[in-house]
Amino acid sequence: MKIRAAGLLDLARIEEMHRSSDIKLSEAAPPAARLWTLLSSTLSALLPLSQETLMYVAEENGKVVGFIQASGQPLGLDLRRARVLQVLNLQVADGSDSDEVAPALVQHLCNQALERGALRLFVRLPDRDPLLPAFRVQGFRQYATEQVGYAEKPRQRSDHYPEGLRPVKRGDDRNVYQLYRKVTPQGVSQLEAPTYREWKALHPSEWTGALGPRGADKQEHVVDRVEVVGWVRMQRGSGARPDTLQFMALPESPLPAELADFGISLLGDSAAPAWSSLRHYDSHMIDALRGRGFTVLLTQLLLVKELALRVPKPVREKGLVPSFG
Repeated sequence: MKIRAAGLLDLARIEEMHRSSDIKLSEAAPPAARLWTLLSSTLSALLPLSQETLMYVAEENGKVVGFIQASGQPLGLDLRRARVLQVLNLQVADGSDSDEVAPALVQHLCNQALERGALRLFVRLPDRDPLLPAFRVQGFRQYATEQVGYAEKPRQRSDHYPEGLRPVKRGDDRNVYQLYRKVTPQGVSQLEAPTYREWKALHPSEWTGALGPRGADKQEHVVDRVEVVGWVRMQRGSGARPDTLQFMALPESPLPAELADFGISLLGDSAAPAWSSLRHYDSHMIDALRGRGFTVLLTQLLLVKELALRVPKPVREKGLVPSFG
């Protein structure tokens, strides 16, 4: 088996494998879970072959039997400057040995990413995904779990909203980052965004309106009590895509419940269902949403591989200076 960089002549075969995986997914998963997986930013969206994406294929007897793809974070970042990469796709053709092809593709991607100066590789996978062993055997480790909550018709339990609630304004991005550091375990934040600059690069428009375009389809608010203790964003769905709610809040009762009620109120009279993705350490928000019509649709594992060990720069000790007198 030979692994090489993908070329334009491989695209037809790659797209064929991608469509085949979508068909298998549609047969195995309920509609809501299938939709989430197809719209997720990892292992779902096939990006064009360009300088902003790394794509390699496994070839056996002159036929492409698998491919792997990764891109910088955020997507589209010039790979010559990327220090963090995210695996977008890993697929093996029907009839090929997945236990042989998939790990070889992951290993090749790791080697190529390291040569380009990348420090970490991230991947998000549904729990019990058949491709999980291919990443485990190459040294990927789980650092967080993500639960996707889903509700056909979310329901408020109260009209009492958090004190200090206000719309997001320019300059709130640093305050929201401080909230992220407070609600996120240190082991996770040190991997994802140990500095404000890295956090802003990873989430150019995900967290705050000051970092991305606003519109009638998106509303963001913070709970400001001298410091920001809560954040919520509602984004309207389009077509078959449900509305999306995102939350961050300190685990101080009754803040999570009040913030959940306010988030649901932002949906107004929307007839679309809603979903919300929360980490395992956001249990206070998960519980609040469960009491308002949300059920856990699926669980995703967040994995990371350290490609290079970063050694702190040695500090030169000052020499002893004799003192007289």
